Amino acid sequence: MSALARYFISLKKTVAGYDRSETDLTRELAREGMFIHYTDDVKLIPVNFKDRNDTLIVFTPAVPSDHTELVFFKTNGFQIKKRAEVLGIISRSSDVLAIAGTHGKTTTSTMVSHLLKSSDIDCNAFLGGIAINYNNNLLLSDKSRFVVVEADEYDRSFLQLNPKAAIITSMDADHLDIYGTYDEYQKAFKQFASQISPDGFLVVKNGVEIGKLESAIKVYSYSLNEKADFYASNIQIKDGVYHYDVVTPKGVYKDIELGFPGLLNVENSIAAIAMVTLLNMDEASIRKAMKSFRGVKRRFEYHINQKNLVFIDDYGHHPEELRFTIESVKKMFPGKKVTGIFQPHLYSRTSDLVNEFAQSLSLLDELILLEIYPAREKPIPGVTSNMVIQKVSINQKHLCLKKDLVKTIENMPLPEVLITMGAGDIDTFVEPIKQVLLKKLQNTAGAHL
Repeated sequence: MSALARYFISLKKTVAGYDRSETDLTRELAREGMFIHYTDDVKLIPVNFKDRNDTLIVFTPAVPSDHTELVFFKTNGFQIKKRAEVLGIISRSSDVLAIAGTHGKTTTSTMVSHLLKSSDIDCNAFLGGIAINYNNNLLLSDKSRFVVVEADEYDRSFLQLNPKAAIITSMDADHLDIYGTYDEYQKAFKQFASQISPDGFLVVKNGVEIGKLESAIKVYSYSLNEKADFYASNIQIKDGVYHYDVVTPKGVYKDIELGFPGLLNVENSIAAIAMVTLLNMDEASIRKAMKSFRGVKRRFEYHINQKNLVFIDDYGHHPEELRFTIESVKKMFPGKKVTGIFQPHLYSRTSDLVNEFAQSLSLLDELILLEIYPAREKPIPGVTSNMVIQKVSINQKHLCLKKDLVKTIENMPLPEVLITMGAGDIDTFVEPIKQVLLKKLQNTAGAHL
């Protein structure tokens, strides 16, 4: 939504909006000239936005149907479109490069964008996170025909797109509150793939079964280190940085250095490299861009990285994402105790995947589990974080209320490696946690003098 808002600002439109809470991002949007409020109240809608002949309402399905401002706009005959519809309209005259998947979309789409912008090909991009290299989620070009978009499967939003080329990173069960069954979820991905231009191509992760497509597009496979059209070999960690070779149909790119941590991101980089290689980006530009890639805010983002203390924040909210993140951290910091703070996202997802969440979180050495972040949902009777923690197999596990989190960190021993994970509002605790940890680290150092 914020990338779309920035796009309209770039067109010199007046933009206003509602969000349920103030964040660093909304404050930044306000500084860029947008009018944002945080209480659902029709009276707070700026007067010049109450003219239905001169106002477009764009909403995300995360906004509940009984939201009084949305009801006001519907009742009074305003032109109303979903975020995905607007993105589809904007991108219709461009060559869309769409990145889809249950997880990995944001990082992979940001990697593709950075690769292209580091070459003569260039691109526009609507990203689902803030690219650290650009401190933005909207990238514009006045010369490129390509637009990179994150193709979101929630509410079948990605079916608004007709890509020139696409990546599918994963297809694990999710959003079953919308799809009902995993079979329907898979059908939506197949439909998305079928909408790729006949002269385009699809890059899909090994093991993701799309089935026979209606169009005869070229399909390429990729994997982390299993044989595929594109895959990594000779993966090594040197001074905390991944180095690896990338095997492609055009040859082997030796000793690629990824300037962004996490084994999952090595896999994401293979997908991104596959797409730009198929767009004829040269190896030298790929090598340089991968080394300079700094990642996405809240995707394996370091906030403290010292010998005796590491603090990482990650947006992961699906069991597979958690598993990849935790396993990557354990490989990068062998022998260190890894403590995780996780905030489940959505009652429906927690209920559908409770066993999978428990399995992934059991990879930690210690778990602090917060209450479920509801987002767009009403509570489901009986669905709580306690369902998950009862199934977690490690001994060091604790339930914690959000209001008690900072105090809990203050009272616990200084962790060796701490990860905060979740897609709700856990990011608002990152800075307070960081300050507490730095103070504890200073006190610990002082005690050893």
